Amino acid sequence: MGLLDGKKIVITGVLTDASLAFGVARLAQAEGAEIVLTGAGRGLRLTERTARKLATTPDVIEFDVTRPEHATALHDTLAERWGRVDGALHAIGFAPESCLGGNFMAAPWDDVKVALEISAYSLKLLADAVVPLMTEGGSIVGLDFDATRAWPAYDWMGVAKAALESTNRYLARELGPRGIRCNLVAAGPVKTMAARSIPGFAAFEDVWSERAPLGWDVTDGEPVARACVALLSDWFGATTGSMIHVDGGYHAMGA
Repeated sequence: MGLLDGKKIVITGVLTDASLAFGVARLAQAEGAEIVLTGAGRGLRLTERTARKLATTPDVIEFDVTRPEHATALHDTLAERWGRVDGALHAIGFAPESCLGGNFMAAPWDDVKVALEISAYSLKLLADAVVPLMTEGGSIVGLDFDATRAWPAYDWMGVAKAALESTNRYLARELGPRGIRCNLVAAGPVKTMAARSIPGFAAFEDVWSERAPLGWDVTDGEPVARACVALLSDWFGATTGSMIHVDGGYHAMGA
């Protein structure tokens, strides 16, 4: 038996087979889950193409987190298809160019609020869609980059991730009485499409493996996928409101 045998899992954020979410989708299937993917906008076709690289091609449902009606539509589609949902992966983040790159003071509010809406409030919007269908409890897992530190060039995306971490804690408080767990996985830097859009990302690569006591491979998302699948399973039944670091131990080391 797999960790996710019989589970119905919604996975957001798959763009290419290098996406961290793709690794979660692949491992979730291998562990017995039935999954659907979501995509949005111009990336929807890309998600549909990448879905065909999985062992079993899942359906892709449109879910644009800037359009609240899409949460209602996602809920209705899942209710008709499955009747219940057991887990969901939040792997959604975006910040306009002005919000990244080392000029923190330059970003206008109109750009900052886009970063906050897409990268943080979207966790609550995903919960709107899936929580009513988690009739037997469930698990919501989000991908994070530890926002307890101010990182070079990460700027307002770091602020958005801090908001994501706070949103996760409040969702854990709100949803715990229903048996629904909410946790984040704070991943070390991995070479994905999202990472390549961050100016100065190479600076993370240069120091991470040297400082992480377990080492770190920026081309390997498998440790992150394993952590997400474990949290989506029943093995962490008493863990909620947490941020699990999967970064080779970098976060715990001094400069």
